[in-house]
Amino acid sequence: MSNIKRLGGNARLSEAVIANGFVFLSGMVPENPEADITAQTADVLRQIDDWLAKCGSDKSRIVEATVFLPDLADYAGMNAAWDAWVAPEAAPARACVQAKLADAAWKVEIKVSAVQS
Repeated sequence: MSNIKRLGGNARLSEAVIANGFVFLSGMVPENPEADITAQTADVLRQIDDWLAKCGSDKSRIVEATVFLPDLADYAGMNAAWDAWVAPEAAPARACVQAKLADAAWKVEIKVSAVQS
């Protein structure tokens, strides 16, 4: 019997996977590619909130996050949205790396793992 639940998937990927109380989200990308880095980041963080809620978790339960930025000049703008959103008493381990993203209009992609509530 499998303890793995896959949500929002297709043949290529699942948006979220729950396994033994852990929640793994796919890299979330902005739905507003015309926006600036701060607005794109806020949009991605809203999506993360939504998926975590569907998985029985929330941002205070995130244990690790990886932020991908095509342009490190956007680091401060991304952090403006991140700092307004993150649960300060429960900030996760985080890495931020420069990476070319699949769509040139995307300024940010964020992947998180959390535990269920």
